[in-house]
Formats: sequence, C-alpha cells, structure tokens
Amino acid sequence: MLVLENVSVFYDRIQAVKGISMEVREGEIVTLIGGNGAGKSTTLNAITGIKKIQSGKISVGNMDITNADASRIVKMGITQSPEGRRVFPKMTVLENLEMGAYVSNDKGFLAKNIERSYRYFPRLEERKNQFAGTLSGGEQQMLAIARALMASPKILLLDEPSLGLAPILVQEIFGIIKEINAEGVTVLLVEQNARMALKIADRGYVLETGNIALEGKSQELIHNPRVVEAYLGGKE
Repeated sequence: MLVLENVSVFYDRIQAVKGISMEVREGEIVTLIGGNGAGKSTTLNAITGIKKIQSGKISVGNMDITNADASRIVKMGITQSPEGRRVFPKMTVLENLEMGAYVSNDKGFLAKNIERSYRYFPRLEERKNQFAGTLSGGEQQMLAIARALMASPKILLLDEPSLGLAPILVQEIFGIIKEINAEGVTVLLVEQNARMALKIADRGYVLETGNIALEGKSQELIHNPRVVEAYLGGKE
C-alpha cells in the first residue's frame, strides 16, 4: 500500500535518513521505533510532503507521491498527527477539527467525521467550544489525532502519540489507535514507547542513525535481545 524505496533525506549536509526501504500493507499497524535523532519523524515528514527527499521513491499503490505537495497527499488519503500535537491554540476544539476536513466542502462529510471524532474522544465533544490551548496535554493529543482523522484517511501517520502523557492516558490512546485500525484505517506509528508500540503493531522497523537496523513481526522484535536491551529496558 505504502512503499518507500531507498529514501534519503538531508538537512543541509547532514543525512538524516540513509536510503531506507520499507512498506506498510493495507490494514496493518506498522511501528517505527528508535532513539532520538534516529530519523523517525523525518521519515513521516517525507511521506507527507513536509520534508523533501533527495533520492529514492515513495509510492501509494501505483501512484508515485515522491515530493508531492502536502495538500495533494492529504487528498490521496494520507494524514499525519504530528509530534508535539501542534493544535491551533487560539481556535476552539471544533474549529481545529474543521481545519482537518479542509479537503472537502461537503457538510455531510464534515458532520460525519466530527461525529466519529466525538465517538472516539468523548472529551472533545465536552470541550468543543473551548480553546485548544487550554486543554490538557492528553486532550491536545486526542485533538491532534481526531483532526488527522477528519479527512477520512486511508493511512494515518502518528508521531509520538504517547509523548508526555500519564500511563493511564497512554493506555487509552493506544486502545483508540487499535479501534481506528479495526475500522479499516492503516496506521504507521512512530513511537519511543517501544513496548506499547510493538504490543499493538503487526510489524515493526527499528531505525538507528538513519538506517533500518532490524525489521520483522512485532512479536519477533519484542523478544529480540538487541531490541530488549536497547529499547525495552533490558526486560521482555
């Protein structure tokens, strides 16, 4: 469904992603784990057109989307919930959600997706008229994911959805990611909480200094001694 072939990304002269190849098949949750600076967020930003790649190819189905405009990629069914949430703080919850549906002028489309967002995240409905900047960190994360869902994506990219959240909220967010996937949305998940990510994912890739160091089924990776030592605190 989503395929990266020998993708390289530079920041000036620094190569952040070094010729990686990976795929996300329809209906899967695939996780990309690794330490800070490994190139995880850069990979997501390359897929969504936020960061241009210097070489390689990115495709969805038979469509080459390499370095396509971000707006075109959204219209093709790929959306991203960014690291750090990046909600619009001086807009209400509802206005933030409406911004996520800019690809369509259909009021029915908008209403259906707002209803779906409230079904996943009831707290957002309770706070729909509240400015996003006044929400808690967990609520802002919910809003960022809900906003990404407003365009009815086929592929949802999630960048560090558990970052800075209390453990009970982490459990809630990951449970909702599973629900979203069960309803037919393919998910590519970037996450430093490797244990939680591997528990819900079908497959995973381990990114180290811009290279894919390991790949495989999640249950294989979660028992891999190298992954256990580096990302799971030395305990299975």
